[in-house]
This record gives sequence, structure tokens and C-alpha cells, in this order.
Amino acid sequence: MKTQEANFDGLVGPSHHFGGLGVGNLASQANKAQASNPREAALQGLAKMAGVAELGLLQGVLPPQARPDVDFLRQVGFSGSDAKVLAQARRDAPGLLSAAASAASMWSANAATVSASADTWDSRVHFTPANLVSQAHRALETDTTTRALRATFPAERFFAHHPALPRSTQLADEGAANHTRFAADDHTCGVSLFVYGADLEHPATGRFPARQTRLASEAVARQHRLRSDRTLFVRQHPEAIAAGVFHNDVIAVGHADVLLYHEQAFVDEFGTLEALSSALGQPLRTVRITSDQVDLPAAIQSYLFNSQIVTLPDGRIQLIVAKDCEEHPAVWPVIQEMVAGAGPIDGVSVFDVRQSMRNGGGPACLRLRVPLNEDEQAAVNPDSWFSAALHRELEAWVKQHYRDRLTLTDLADPGFVTEVHEALDRLTVILGLGSIYPFQQDA
Repeated sequence: MKTQEANFDGLVGPSHHFGGLGVGNLASQANKAQASNPREAALQGLAKMAGVAELGLLQGVLPPQARPDVDFLRQVGFSGSDAKVLAQARRDAPGLLSAAASAASMWSANAATVSASADTWDSRVHFTPANLVSQAHRALETDTTTRALRATFPAERFFAHHPALPRSTQLADEGAANHTRFAADDHTCGVSLFVYGADLEHPATGRFPARQTRLASEAVARQHRLRSDRTLFVRQHPEAIAAGVFHNDVIAVGHADVLLYHEQAFVDEFGTLEALSSALGQPLRTVRITSDQVDLPAAIQSYLFNSQIVTLPDGRIQLIVAKDCEEHPAVWPVIQEMVAGAGPIDGVSVFDVRQSMRNGGGPACLRLRVPLNEDEQAAVNPDSWFSAALHRELEAWVKQHYRDRLTLTDLADPGFVTEVHEALDRLTVILGLGSIYPFQQDA
């Protein structure tokens, strides 16, 4: 059957704030402690989902996490009522309060690694949720993410859900941000490219530690039983990591038989391209960006490579970029030249996701790619598919429940916890997910 790549975007949560939590994420650190606008962030995310759906593409929604996570704060030594725990954390460990309230699950590219049924041993779509152990605020996400994925993709006949890898730094797994599937057409087995920053010979050291390990990528490939002749493990360039490229999807993006990448994306650039073309059985269509065109700081500022590449219903290849790319004096001319030239990119769509960008995540961070054939599409929880009606309902939900200004002090308000729980309780009804949150299960 024909396989289409669906984009499941993470809905921005009510606790979206600028905590500067992302080590190695320059945008996150640069905007630390500034006031955020969760309402605007969520509406921008919904507008981007609507725009992708209007292009004729498959678009789904994944829910946010319940934050602040007061149980986490109790685990690290704070005690008493919720109000006392939050007040103690605000006073004695504001960084832990920020971590407990992180809305980083909005970047669902880190939610899991997904393999298409055309690529797996049992012809099912396989999911492995990321353990995200390299960042404390993100390591809190795994259990709820697992429940959310199982509720969104419930049919065991079509979907196989694996446990996250053991929580060890040697098995640090950041999900699909470091995995790309290439395919020659819509029907055949694809090629999986896993990009890692650390292995046994190159440990996760340096100015910014590498977040993905080769051992983790190999373990996920084994869980999904991917074909060894169609699976590649490639090392990310350490200079890119040192510059603030914390995931491969900040320096390269691939789709179908197309790869847009920076010349400093991989340690062995040309060996990687040759191996991909060989595994694919045909030449890979590449767009190579040099440092002379866009240097690493400009790539990180604009998130050019954190764009999405999609195939429109008429077969044209479209690039989906953040408005920051359009506004960057070095990047926008490169994109225009790319679209006007003889390369594989036919057009570009621009979206304003500034609230996400200020916290260190562009368009590609916001979505988890899930390749699905027609039967698998029909087996997805129907309420998780984006539509004009769902867009209107979620917009109204956001405007009712989200604040338009949030600071660290606001996160210590016990009334805010109640606000979030009421909002998410309603959201699980809208999305038909059941009781996926701990506060619902404990009620």
C-alpha cells in the first residue's frame, strides 16, 4: 500500500515558559527568565498545523504534559502541600521548579522514534518513546508520552509500542530528531539514517555534550528489527555540536529521496551520502549548504535546517520554514535560490512560530513524522486527526484556559496547577484520549 508521512505536532502546553533549560540550546539559554506568552505559543502552533493540513497533508495532534510536576519536586526533597512544595522550590531551587514546569514536550520530534510498517519485520508501525535522560526536564516526559502514543495509535494489529530504553547516559535517546527515513517511492522499504553524537570512542564531552549515543540508536533499530542493509549509523560533526547544534535536525533534514544539509552536519559527509544512495538503490537528491552561504551561527539563529520537507499531493516538494528564516539576511536569499534553481525543492511556506523559536525549537521540532498506509491511517484514534472543526475547538480551548503572560513566579502559584489540570482534563475529552495523565489516574 501507499505510505504517506503524517505530521503529528505537539500541542504547546499551558506552562510554556522561558526557563533556559536546554543545555547546548542557545536560543533557550538566551531568552531565559523573560516573560512568555503560552496563549500565543499555542495559537501559533495550531496555525502551523492548519497551514500544513491546508497543503493537503496528513496532520495530527499530540497532547502536552501535565505541568508543573509536583510529584517530581517531592522526589527531589520538597515536602508538604502542593502550595508548600511549590513555594519551597521557588525559594530554594528555582531551576528545579522550572524543570518541573517545562512545556518542552511541545517538540514532539523528541517524543519517539518511529519506523514505517514497510521497514519492519512484522509489517507494523513501531514506536519507541525517547528516554531523554540527558536533560532533567525532558526525562520527566517519557511515561506520559508512552500513554499518549498508545492512546493515539491504539490498534495492536497495526502498531507496536516498545518501552523506552533503560535510563542510562550510555543509552541516551532523543527520539526522531536524530532519525530520518528515506524512501525511493511510496511503496518500498525505506532507509533509516540514525545520527549520533557520542559512541564508545567519542564520549559525550565538550562545551556542549552530545545528546544521542550510537548505542541508543542501535538498540532502537534492534527493537524495530530494521534491515541491517537499509540502516545507517552516522556520527554528527563535533564542531556543529560545539556551536549549539544539539540534534541532527538542527543541521540536516531529509524526506523521501531528498536531503537538505549543511556541510558540517556529518563527520564523513561524502561517505554518508554514498552509503545512503547505495542503500536507497538510486542517487539521493541533495541540497548542500556551505559555511560560505550560511555559517553555523546563522543556521542556528534561523533554524534553516529545522525546517520540514514534505511532498504535496501533486508531487511537488515543499519546504516549511520559520518566519525567522524569511527575516534572516543570509538565509532567505539561499532559500529563494534553492526554490528557483533546478534542485528538488519546488516551493516554500513560511510560518510564525516565534514563541517556540525563542525557546529553541523550529517547525521540525514541533512534529513527529509517522509514515502510515491507508489501513494504518484508519486505525489512528480519529479524534487525533487535525481538521478545521478541531482547529476551532482547540483555539477556543486555548483562549479559555491559557494565560497570555507567564514567569517563574507564576509557576509557583498552586492555583496554576489547578488551571492546568482543568484544561488538560477537557483536552483529553476533545482528543478522545482517555485518562493519560497521572492526576486523572489518581483521582
